[in-house]
Amino acid sequence: MSYVRNAWYVAGWSAEFSQALTPVVIIEQALVMYRNSVGKVIALEDRCPHRLLPLSRGKRVGDDVQCGYHGMTFNAAGQCVRIPGQDNIPSTAYVSAYPVHEKNNIVFVWMGDPGKASIDDIFDLPQFGSPAWHAHQGDALHLQSHYLNVAENLVDPAHVSFVHPTTLGNAASEDVPVQVDTDGEVLVAWRWIRNAPPVGFFQKFGGFSGNVDRWHYYYLHLPCTAVIDFGSADVAAGLVEDQRDEGVRIFALHFLTPVNEHYTIDRWMHLRNAALGDEQASTQMDALFRTAFDEDKAILQAIDEAEKRPQPRRPIRLAIDKGPAVYRRRIQSLIESEIA
Repeated sequence: MSYVRNAWYVAGWSAEFSQALTPVVIIEQALVMYRNSVGKVIALEDRCPHRLLPLSRGKRVGDDVQCGYHGMTFNAAGQCVRIPGQDNIPSTAYVSAYPVHEKNNIVFVWMGDPGKASIDDIFDLPQFGSPAWHAHQGDALHLQSHYLNVAENLVDPAHVSFVHPTTLGNAASEDVPVQVDTDGEVLVAWRWIRNAPPVGFFQKFGGFSGNVDRWHYYYLHLPCTAVIDFGSADVAAGLVEDQRDEGVRIFALHFLTPVNEHYTIDRWMHLRNAALGDEQASTQMDALFRTAFDEDKAILQAIDEAEKRPQPRRPIRLAIDKGPAVYRRRIQSLIESEIA
């Protein structure tokens, strides 16, 4: 098993769910999800216990779900409430129900022991809902890649200079050392690039033409949510770490949903402290992000294909791999603790 189960995973943006039955796969578990009559999102095991037809192939009967094969009907708690042609409902006639919570227009599902689910553990940032920040949801990036590789990419500032030379990075950062802090629950990797040309993203969005001071802070929340805090400011401002709000600052959020060992969905969005309420700016930024994330996708999918082939020797590790190495160890420790 390569997944942490006792965790909240993103099933989708709130707008992705309606009263229609929607199939979703998270950590290889098939779910059927829908909004009930009062708008609450329900998540059930997408598998009728009779002949295994996915319940998502059935239909709604009020707030219940009716199997499309023989009409067995299940309520929002997963209990069978009707078997056509018989009054007796066996105790084994049920499907699993999963805790669901909606926050910041994002739908989270708890995939492990329901008794351990706490909404206090759901990812959040203080900038959500702040009038000084604008939140904008982007796309769902579908990658043929293991989620661990995708997550490692999101705690790795060093790749930006080479994978994103026209959007999020440039040659000025190639030899700037990456700092890493693995002491806390959240892994952090960062670096500042001082008095250097602005990257393509901030040339177009920030309007910078002369040299800037810019930063990248990569925060990885286990099991697989990433926050990339990046921005730029005029060199003359001389900003330090706790003054980043005085520059053009953006949080790029990545909510990874592992589907299976070779398929990950990366739902990305951003929060920004500039161009508040400007939807044209959001559209322009989406286009820049799509270009950058397609570059990541090409790299990660090529790595996934390479990993499927026989390896003559183990990959080497570099100094920049401290964050990813600790991440892998922590994931493995969480998995082992759930098995014990």
